[in-house]
Amino acid sequence: MTNTQQKQTITVAGGYDPAVVTLKQGVPAQLTFDRTSSQGCLDVVQSTDLKFTSDLPLNQPQTVTIPTDTAGEFTYSCGMDMFQGKVVIK
Repeated sequence: MTNTQQKQTITVAGGYDPAVVTLKQGVPAQLTFDRTSSQGCLDVVQSTDLKFTSDLPLNQPQTVTIPTDTAGEFTYSCGMDMFQGKVVIK
């Protein structure tokens, strides 16, 4: 993380690792989802809170830019809402 951009990679394999990501409020941020297993329903990641949906092809990292202007806890999940993760903005 720098003062100009925050970047976090999340491994997607039977869940999200790390499951909780903490970011600094007001600093632009990107999450990169790297799906390394074809197991389960993790081929899509979505967040109503953070306003994104992305297909996750196997072994092809996908990056989404998220807003950090509001502090709080924001969830994301797989397409079936069975696996969840959280972004904490402080």
